Parts: sequence; structure tokens; C-alpha cells
Amino acid sequence: MNLQTDVKLYFELRQHDQSALEAIYDRYEKLLYSFAYRMTQNTGLAEDVVQEVFMKLWHGKSEYDQTKGKFSSWLLTITRYTAIDHIRKLKQEDAFELDERDALQSEEPSVEDEITWKEEKETIRRSIHTLSKDQQEMIHLFYYKGYSQKQISESCDIPLGTVKGRIRLALKHLKKRLDDERGVRL
Repeated sequence: MNLQTDVKLYFELRQHDQSALEAIYDRYEKLLYSFAYRMTQNTGLAEDVVQEVFMKLWHGKSEYDQTKGKFSSWLLTITRYTAIDHIRKLKQEDAFELDERDALQSEEPSVEDEITWKEEKETIRRSIHTLSKDQQEMIHLFYYKGYSQKQISESCDIPLGTVKGRIRLALKHLKKRLDDERGVRL
């Protein structure tokens, strides 16, 4: 049985094919959860982020354009923005709601999930360490701290164009490094 391509599954999903949604979920749920958890540091919130991402997919809230990049990158971008929205929303909650969120943090991920996340985290960490110090800083602030490019520009006192260039170049190097490490040949 051949695995369907992400793009084909996406277009089937757009026609409300539930099996396409299930296939995309099975393929990307762990990656998206790991990414959301890294940003939120909260299991319940990360689960909410992933659920919202797949709801956005199902309801067509966002359009994938093949000419702008890989499907997985597009999904991670949606996850990133959804996580940032959730983090911002949390900052606006009152103390009672924050106590409730803290209770969610006590839920522990399974041992298998932790091992998978640690392996993926280590692979990404090693890849990030191959970047220049400037690129590492941009990736850390942009993806892990949730700063906008403008915020990075202001906090690092460098032009916005330089920030965009460093992020773009860092992502290009990371993609090549991760593809090489995972044995992906294009």
C-alpha cells in the first residue's frame, strides 16, 4: 500500500473526507503536539493547540499553497500561531483561570511520548547548534519565545530586514541539516 502524499490528503480533506483527516492526524499529531508543548510548556494547552489546528484544517480556516513550501512546514506555522494565540489569551486570564491552567500542568505525557519528544528534541537541538550564533538566537526568539520579527529587531537592535534574512537562512540550513540527518533525499 502506497502512502498518499500530504498534498493529495489535504485536497481530499478539503472535500471533508474524514479518512484523509485521520491520515493527516496520524502522520503529524506527535510532531505538532511536541512543537506546541515546547512553546506552551503545558500538556493541556498543547493538546488544545493541536485540536484547534486540526479543527482549522477541517473547517478550511487556512489555505495551503504548494508553491509556498512543504505541507509539514505550513502545519507547523499554523501550530505556532495557534500556540501564540493561546499563550496571549492565557496572559489575559484572571488568577482563578491561571490556577486552573496550573492544575493541567500536572498531567504527565506517556513514557513513549517522552522518548519520542526527547529524540526529536535532541535532533533539532543538534541541528540548531550547527547554525551561527546569530541564527541560533533568531530561531530561539522567533520559534521558542514567540517573538515577532519586529520584536526581535527591537530587542536585538538590528534592522528588521536582517532579522528576516537570518531567520530565512537559518531555516534553510536547518532543513538541509535535518533532511541529511533523517536520510531524506529530495
